[in-house]
Amino acid sequence: MNNKPIILFAIGQFDEHCLNSLAQDISVEYRWPVVVQSVEMDLNPFYDENRRQYDGNKLLKAIELIDTEIYFKKIGLFQIDLFIPILTYIFGQAVFNGNSGIVSAFRLKNELYGLKPDHPLLFKRFKKVIIHELGHSLGLIHCQHPKCVMRSSTYVEDIDQKSAHFCSSCKLKLDKLI
Repeated sequence: MNNKPIILFAIGQFDEHCLNSLAQDISVEYRWPVVVQSVEMDLNPFYDENRRQYDGNKLLKAIELIDTEIYFKKIGLFQIDLFIPILTYIFGQAVFNGNSGIVSAFRLKNELYGLKPDHPLLFKRFKKVIIHELGHSLGLIHCQHPKCVMRSSTYVEDIDQKSAHFCSSCKLKLDKLI
């Protein structure tokens, strides 16, 4: 069994209490140690002027290149609008069966949809996307179970409808993968 922790790289402004709570909740879900580290990163090279968004593929590669042999998996956490060329936006993405992923809180905020800020809801959404992307990095594919955290989410409402937990089928697969 691998004893290296999962690391969450906080890139940008994040509430420290929120980050620590995320790490704790993710650690409970995966039954794996999770640590948080704030990282400075120049995001200008990843900005696409035409789309006015940040290129998720390039950011994912940058996270992959961070030398972290002491960590099992690494997820970059952002507060910016992410895209990949084939999609208008993404909440996050990961290298399937790889060691890296990225997640952004940008499109998870109620304010983007003309609603009042809801920090507890933002926290729940962010946690679900992080758990989902870590699942992909461990080799889990999208699940059809409506409440499973591995269910695909095209819209923020899709995230709200699923839980932050794995269904029994994905849990069994995860236990075999870890």
